[in-house]
Formats: sequence, structure tokens, C-alpha cells
Amino acid sequence: MTTIKDKLSPLFEAVDTFIRTPGATAPSAPYVRDHVDLKRVMVIVVIALFPCLFMGIYNVGYQVLQFQNLPTTFSGCMGIGANVVLPIMLVTYLFGGFWEVLFAVVRRKRISEGFLVTGMLFTLAMPPAIELWQVAVGISFGVIFGKEIFGGTGRNIFNPALTGRAFMFFSYPIQFSGSDSYAAIDGFTQATPLSILGDAGYGGQAVEALHQAGYSWSQAFIGLIPGSIGETSTLACLLGLFLLLITRVASWRIVLACFLGFTGASLAVMALQRPESMTYFSLPPHWHWVIGSFAYGCIFMTTDPVSSPATNTGRWIYGITIGTVIVLIRVFNPAFTDGVLLSIIFMNAFSPLIDHFVVQQHIKQRTQRNLACAAAK
Repeated sequence: MTTIKDKLSPLFEAVDTFIRTPGATAPSAPYVRDHVDLKRVMVIVVIALFPCLFMGIYNVGYQVLQFQNLPTTFSGCMGIGANVVLPIMLVTYLFGGFWEVLFAVVRRKRISEGFLVTGMLFTLAMPPAIELWQVAVGISFGVIFGKEIFGGTGRNIFNPALTGRAFMFFSYPIQFSGSDSYAAIDGFTQATPLSILGDAGYGGQAVEALHQAGYSWSQAFIGLIPGSIGETSTLACLLGLFLLLITRVASWRIVLACFLGFTGASLAVMALQRPESMTYFSLPPHWHWVIGSFAYGCIFMTTDPVSSPATNTGRWIYGITIGTVIVLIRVFNPAFTDGVLLSIIFMNAFSPLIDHFVVQQHIKQRTQRNLACAAAK
């Protein structure tokens, strides 16, 4: 006879293993070949996201105070920003956590630690003007259709945080258009660097257009520009990357490959520039790096251990392709001025296929090597 305690065992297990290390081994990917268990790995990723969270809170308050012509004090920026960001985070964890627990209880499986990361990634990818009910709908869609219908953590094809954001991008395009990121907060409209370049038309100079709009490279690098909560600061993303690399939680191959593909594609596009080309063609790589969500997506989204390739060669292919596709979408499709979301989702779908061909190639090479050795004898 099944008791209530048996049905709620995933809840007891989640609390019990939050501090203590469980003795069970992982039944599916991602695998951690270390004394550190999966829960601790996810906690490291959350800690790596803290710089983006703090900078996002500050920047939301900074944008509001700046455009109200009020003094931008640290306490004022943090106070206003926290009043906007923390409710979004609370709703994300409440509704996303509800679905995680529900599916775990019904399936009688352990509660996934991955939602600690999914909830933070989803929160930081939201625009400040988003409605809380939309946040609840978006994270619910991401958890259910991005992960649970595939069988839960380790079986999902797509990153659940990206799945939820993609759903909201197409369902609520006004909030994600980049032109009114703070309108619901204080009533003003402010264009992001991406929207400026998307509307710049043909024959112009991208850097000049950004300078005329009041944006400098250093300002964009630090993250004091309009945009989604945690995606504006390249500096904060790099601080998180440092922690992920020294703890070997993220694959440096994917990050480096994405950066190389992104930079190479942007240089190639600049070489193709003509007087009648779109203004976006003239944007140099160092500006591409600091606008939009490239740094955030490259560091935290592409390195998801479940939806990215498991082979080293596959990781190079995966990262280079994502970086290249981002630039192609940005430059050749003005309807999607960023391209990071779509390119990562697109390559998530091909990740298993990439690993398959890499493994088959390895098998073929080993077979040929063994035949050659046998012939030599």
C-alpha cells in the first residue's frame, strides 16, 4: 500500500541531499566524474550567475532613475531594481518549482537540481517590463514542454530556460521587442542598441549610429544599457565564466568555439560590406561582443551539459556553428535583431546528431587502425 510519505519521497530526498551528498549515481546525463555531485555543480552555476543578477538589479534601477533625471545612487538603483527583479524571480521559482515537484511526485523520481539553474537563467533573460502572469506562463511552458515531456533532466533535447524564453518571445513580442524595456515600470520608452541597429536602414555606419544614440562601448561592456535583466553586462558574464572554468563546470571548448565562430563571421560580414549594405554590416566584432545577449548565451546557455554535445569534437562544431549563425541572423534578418536565442535552440536540436557522427567517425578510424595493425603483423 502506497503511503503519503512514499508519494512525497522526492520532497524528503531533495531536502535531505541539499546539504549532504547522496550515495546514488546518476541514471542519465549529465554525468559528473568527480566527488562533487550534480547538486553541487548546479549550485556552482547559480553562484556564477550572481554577478549577472546583481548587475541586472542595479541596471534596472539605474535606467529608471536616469530617465527620470534623478540621482543614480547605488542604494537607489539597487532598491528600485530589486523591487522589479525579485518578484520575477519569486514567480519563476514558485511556478517552475511547482511543476518540477508535481512531475517528480507523479513519476516517483527525485527532484531535479537543474531547476536551480533553469529558474535563474529564465529570470535573467526576462525584460524588466514583463508581467508576472506572463512569467508564470513562460516558465511553466519551459519546464513542461522543454523538459518534462521528454522524461525530465538528462532526457530533454532543448534547454528548458531557452524553451520558455522562446515561447514568450513569440507569444508576447512587444515586451521582447527591445524598444520599450522599461515602459511598464515608469512610463518611458528607450531603444536598445540592437533595436537601433535593426532600424538603421542601409548605407549607414553602425558605430556612429550607436554613438548618436548615446551608447559607448565601455557602457555596453559594463552593462549600463537597456535590455533584459541579466544579459546586458558582458563584464558580469565574464566574472561568471571565470568561476565556471576554474571549477571545470563549463566546457571551455564550447565557449571558445562560439567566440571564434562569432568573431570570424562578424569579420566576414564586414568584408562583404558595400555602400548600399545594411548598417549592421559595418558593426565591428568588438561591438558585436557587448550588445545583445551574446555573452550571456555563449557562457551560460550553450554550455548546458544536457542539451550540448558530449564529445570534444562535437563541442567545437556546436560552438562554432552557434557563433556563426548568431551573426547571420543579426545581419540578414532584421526581424530578429539578436539571434542568440534562435541559434542555440536550433543547434540544441542537432546536438545528438553531431555526437552521433563524431562517434561513428571515431569508430571508423579505430576500425581502419586495427585493420592496418592486423595487416602489418
